[in-house]
Amino acid sequence: MSASGSTCPAIYIALGSNQDEPVIQIDRALATLDAHPDIRVAAVSRLYRTPPWGVTEQPPFVNAAARLDTALEPGVLLDVLIAVEQAAGRRRQLRWGPRSLDLDLLLYGDRSLDSKRLQLPHPRMHQRAFVLVPLLDIAPDLEIAPHGRAADLLLTLDRSGIEAIR
Repeated sequence: MSASGSTCPAIYIALGSNQDEPVIQIDRALATLDAHPDIRVAAVSRLYRTPPWGVTEQPPFVNAAARLDTALEPGVLLDVLIAVEQAAGRRRQLRWGPRSLDLDLLLYGDRSLDSKRLQLPHPRMHQRAFVLVPLLDIAPDLEIAPHGRAADLLLTLDRSGIEAIR
């Protein structure tokens, strides 16, 4: 099977880390995804240092976004993302707490999905500057249904403390 972009929907993921050398964690995750036979990393944002969100007593994060080309179904792609997180040492202990690697499936083309395991579009992406800032690097005209243009949504969010590091 080819993961060429000609027939694949626009699939976007968010990447984040604040433990165990975050830049290396993100670079390794992207390389692992790109090495998967059914996935191609088609675009990657700059890397951003961002303040912690949710649980604020933790180190700053490094965040990025990527566009993937794949014909894998959303649930199967989610399984791959979880396996990459686990290989990086991710343990789900504290919601919004420190993590070696966090990979979130944000959008899978225009598909909508609402299950216990996966919601598409990601239900809170439009409320998080640390997601939208890198996402807009690679998709400046992106629409997030039903909320509107990502660039307009970002204007309503606090972007303080977010800085490009690479």
